Amino acid sequence: MESHLISNGIVLVMLFGTAATIWAVRRSRLWSSAFVSLWHRRRLALLVTAVYVGVALLDSVAWVGGDSLGGDTVSLHEARSVIDRVFGGSQEKSYSAPLATTEFYGGRGLRYPGGHWLGTDMIGRDVFYLTLKGARVALLIGGLTSLIAIPLALLFGISAGYFGGRIDDVVFFLMTTLASMPGLLLLIALIMVMGKSTLAVCVALAVTGWVGFCRVSRGETLKLRELEFVSAARALGVSEFQILTRHILPNLMHLVIITFVLMFSGLVLSEAILSWLGIGVDGSWGQMIDQARNELSRDPIVWWNIAASGAALFGLILAVNFVGDALRDVLDPRTVKDEK
Repeated sequence: MESHLISNGIVLVMLFGTAATIWAVRRSRLWSSAFVSLWHRRRLALLVTAVYVGVALLDSVAWVGGDSLGGDTVSLHEARSVIDRVFGGSQEKSYSAPLATTEFYGGRGLRYPGGHWLGTDMIGRDVFYLTLKGARVALLIGGLTSLIAIPLALLFGISAGYFGGRIDDVVFFLMTTLASMPGLLLLIALIMVMGKSTLAVCVALAVTGWVGFCRVSRGETLKLRELEFVSAARALGVSEFQILTRHILPNLMHLVIITFVLMFSGLVLSEAILSWLGIGVDGSWGQMIDQARNELSRDPIVWWNIAASGAALFGLILAVNFVGDALRDVLDPRTVKDEK
């Protein structure tokens, strides 16, 4: 009961944040022109990304009660999402190939002949349903981890670049220490200490992933603090906090957006690697790939499980990378200057 209420609350916050972002973009000529340019450059990638986000939202909104549209009998006290209710009633006893009418091994008839577009896995779960469920986990891993890592990197990077001195020494020591450790081993150690929950994986990925953007924000702040408009604000008696929030941070926002998009795909791939090692998040595409790797040695080969999860993972990362490259071209002042 509590978990689905929290999930619904997170969805409402995300929708409110999206609406606020759209409202702010429409009011700003700079961001409006940037979005129009992005739409013309990578329209298909934006549409594909929107489909993934829509599927993830449909799997995030859950409520108790009501019947499953798929026909399974469920507990009246079990919270089920829209995806669960539409595609959840499709359990079989064992493997079946895509659009098959009989089991892959044994040839026995299916409860839903021809109804599994991507077949079923070893315990009879619909692969298309599992693939759709993985979108929510992927966006949660990429989005939530980025929302933890980027503010952390901004806090340390801007503080070190603007104030310098001992603060810069401490931040640089932290960055050097983390950069000198094997990232994968540190990630595994953190997850084993905090547990294998989704939140623990997100925190561990954020702790090991903020260093790169911290270097970028520190270097950019070192340059910005010496510019004329910052010196003028300081001469007029503007407080350090106001300089940071009104002059330094807004000039880093294009880097924040680009980093968020590019970091997203790397985090999703990192979770897939963790799932391959057996410490990933339940329900992710990486876990599906891990569970399906032994099926490639069967005779005949059960190929549709790994094909579906791999194609979904590939499609999301490719679309996000295309959007990230276009954002870099649109928002990077040097690129815009070169095009002119």
